[in-house]
Amino acid sequence: MVEEELRSELEKLRAENEVLKKAASRELSMKVSQKGALSVYGLGRFPVTLYKEQWLRLLEFAGEIRDFISRNEAGLKVKN
Repeated sequence: MVEEELRSELEKLRAENEVLKKAASRELSMKVSQKGALSVYGLGRFPVTLYKEQWLRLLEFAGEIRDFISRNEAGLKVKN
């Protein structure tokens, strides 16, 4: 009986793991952290977390980032 319960629990955990893997490959999402910062999920394994002032400063710099990417296209890699 114990072995069957363990098998059942293992299958349940495997199914749950598959659901989490599929959810992780979805679109970007945002959340306010406990410390009041903005975390963006979905870019990589870990969230990118910055405070409001940092996000606004980065967004103001977006044009320069795009220009840099265009100028350095040959040296930049694409992560799948």
